[in-house]
Amino acid sequence: PHGGYTPSLTPDPLKQNENIRCLTTLSHFGFECLPTQLVNRSIHKGFSFNILCVGETGLGKTTLINTLFNTNLKENKSSHFYSKVGLKVKTYELQERNIPLKLTVVKTVGYGDQINKEASYQPVIDYLDAQFEAYLQEELKIKRSLIDYHDSRIHVCLYFIAPTGHSLKSLDLLTMKSIDRKVNIIPLIAKADALSKSDLQTFKSNIMSELITNGIQLYQFSTDDDEATAQVNTGLLPFAVVGSMEEVKVGKRMVRGRHYPWGVLQVENENHCDFVKLRDLLLCTNMEDLKEQTHNQHYECYRSNRLQKLGFTDVGPDNQPVSFQEMYEAKRKEFHDQCQREEEELKQTFMQRVKEKEATFKDAEKELQDKFEHLKRIQQEEILKLEEERRKLEEEIIDFYKTKAASETSQTQACTNVKKEKERKK
Repeated sequence: PHGGYTPSLTPDPLKQNENIRCLTTLSHFGFECLPTQLVNRSIHKGFSFNILCVGETGLGKTTLINTLFNTNLKENKSSHFYSKVGLKVKTYELQERNIPLKLTVVKTVGYGDQINKEASYQPVIDYLDAQFEAYLQEELKIKRSLIDYHDSRIHVCLYFIAPTGHSLKSLDLLTMKSIDRKVNIIPLIAKADALSKSDLQTFKSNIMSELITNGIQLYQFSTDDDEATAQVNTGLLPFAVVGSMEEVKVGKRMVRGRHYPWGVLQVENENHCDFVKLRDLLLCTNMEDLKEQTHNQHYECYRSNRLQKLGFTDVGPDNQPVSFQEMYEAKRKEFHDQCQREEEELKQTFMQRVKEKEATFKDAEKELQDKFEHLKRIQQEEILKLEEERRKLEEEIIDFYKTKAASETSQTQACTNVKKEKERKK
């Protein structure tokens, strides 16, 4: 067909008895091409997916990610001797059948290795909030560039549980309870081959019972069938997974698995572990839903709380809708008035402190002046005493010289008399 003509698929009641030849189209045309346009544009733009792996060191976080995406994300092994919990962020460019994917993997480092585990989950909370805050700040800009913005918000948290076979640790419960409102949590039993099938089922039941008792919200997988969805969320969680990139021979074919003295564990065998179920539900069925849940639920909750803390509301005191401009002007006026009040208070405080300093300086000056006058009087008294002593000394000197002169005169006269006496005797 040409010229935009679309053959009718609904038979005309007047021509039901006629032989009508149905035409088939060779290609799509009209607005039915819209899904194809969206697919082509999305493929050209590329996709992104952000995963947070939380778990103790040595539970196989890197190995599981490698197995999920069938790649080798080269990373150094983590140590058990970190003084505090940290996060390692790596971004990889992957491609599968010409579909590009920017994968960001965030993994905990040193989680659960410290003696004091009180604040082990705080770096995880801070990172999640920091990504929400970065997106919110970009969203609030006047000139936004959300199309080119690299969205670093975490879409899913794979929480790795140690295969103890008993119950969850208190750190696991505290961490999941602290982040379940911020990220989609999928619990995993790591290295599930360490448990027997009966112990594994008991362990799963214990974990789910503890999670429900503590009111921890897990991600609800969505499927086409509601009954299947309920079965997935109640029967499979937490997923018992085993990761391995090693190729082992089973019969005449090579499979990914682990070779033990008692046999071979096949990673992609659903009778051995839940890896295939996790991969299908995580990557094949719910990847886009995880991103939508992150934006529509977790980010919106953070954004709402953040704006409410800043004082923004949707309704005014009379429960009438308030525009953002009105709210902004009101907050601006309130902030301006607050600044003026604080400025006036600072001025008053400054003037008060100046007066106090002036009074202190005046008291100190008066004290110094009194001390100076006192020292001056003491000096004058000392000068008078010195003058009196000087006068006395001068009088004593004069008397001394007078006595000396009289003594010399007497001595001279005595000598003269002695001479005269001698001459007379001669």
